[in-house]
Amino acid sequence: MKRKIVLIASLAAGLIAAVLTRVYLMAKDAEVDELKNKILSGYQKIEVVVFKRDTPSGTVLTRADVGTLEKVDAGMRGQAVEGADAASIIGRKTLVPHKMKDVLFWSDLEGGDQAAKGLSADIKRQMRAVSINCSGAASVSSMVRPNDHVDVIGTFDFEGNGGKRNFVTCTMLQNVLVLATGNETAKSRGRSLGMNAGYSTVTLEVTPREAEMLAFAEQIKGRLVLTLRNRNDASFEKELPKVDFDLIRGEIEELNLKRQQQRLSSPH
Repeated sequence: MKRKIVLIASLAAGLIAAVLTRVYLMAKDAEVDELKNKILSGYQKIEVVVFKRDTPSGTVLTRADVGTLEKVDAGMRGQAVEGADAASIIGRKTLVPHKMKDVLFWSDLEGGDQAAKGLSADIKRQMRAVSINCSGAASVSSMVRPNDHVDVIGTFDFEGNGGKRNFVTCTMLQNVLVLATGNETAKSRGRSLGMNAGYSTVTLEVTPREAEMLAFAEQIKGRLVLTLRNRNDASFEKELPKVDFDLIRGEIEELNLKRQQQRLSSPH
């Protein structure tokens, strides 16, 4: 009888231990998932091409082989085939086998190395790439990188009435995509371990009319400066004034007062 009681007690204790262990592991899994989601929330998401089924090496892709899925952009932009390019890979041959839900990368396709296609493959339809002279402080101490978004500010020196020189500064373009810094693009940067620390030109993706404005600004020897945006900031400032010395003198006190008020009201 005692043996039965001891056996039952042992089994009960083992069962309780197993349940408690399971509860503990589930709690830890929840903590890990929460931490993972917190880390991933800092990344943007992109739509990429994924495989709908297992495919061997040498498969000529059809629409039935691939689909699209939203993924966290953890260094995949410029490397993975994005949803907008899904139609262009139909009929292309794969170089390596894939499992269902694997992401398709350009390097996985025969003749698919995007670097061989040059920068033109990265430019959206009806947009243009234009390079401007911009280095050092004008490019945020050369910290502007491909895939960043910037505003373009121009300062112009012209002769006014009576031969007097006038300077004026204005924001020409807002929220512009950077395609390249020097000869470094998002794709080439992904393959390079080092950073392209120095460059003298920045290539922007703009509309044809915007390209004309930038070309004219450089032709009249205007100085162009880039301001770097937060990666998630798509805001647009309306009615930004043209800045000259008179405007600075008239508004500098008010601007500084607003800055102090914002600092005091923001949480610490």
